[in-house]
Amino acid sequence: MDRTRLARSIYDTSHLTGTFTLRSGAVSHEYFDKYLFESDPTLLAAIGDALATLIPDGVDALAGLETGGIPLAVILSQRTGLPCLFVRKEAKTYGTAKLAEGGEVEGKRLLVIEDVVTSGGQVVASTNDLRDRGAIVEHALCVIDRQAGGPEALDAIGVTLRPLFTMQELQQAAT
Repeated sequence: MDRTRLARSIYDTSHLTGTFTLRSGAVSHEYFDKYLFESDPTLLAAIGDALATLIPDGVDALAGLETGGIPLAVILSQRTGLPCLFVRKEAKTYGTAKLAEGGEVEGKRLLVIEDVVTSGGQVVASTNDLRDRGAIVEHALCVIDRQAGGPEALDAIGVTLRPLFTMQELQQAAT
């Protein structure tokens, strides 16, 4: 699927209007329901193919953030052969008490995977948690950058955000 058609498909599938409170606390009158594009197997496969081209060299594993980053990490793992990890918002307090399931993070060069980035708060928090456990995180990948400070917040901690699309690109594809 070409880039313009993919942007239009994501927009048509997941764009909602109304009043929505975002994770950052901001209120928006438009919302991209990522679960609508992540639950469509054809669209998810096309997104995986497009995201795979954005993966920097030297990545040891894909770190999919709970919950929306996990299906993206899985499809990217299938497309690239890179292993994926499932990163919780906080380490569980029982069993293995791990933050990241699926493998070790210490000394690994991880690519953080998220679906939609607004302020970047969860990516920043998860990156710091992964780094506290010895991971090397220099890049993050997302499907949609809402252009609300996320890249700047990540840059402040030494992480480059690579979005598949910005909000503006999706809006332009809809017209």
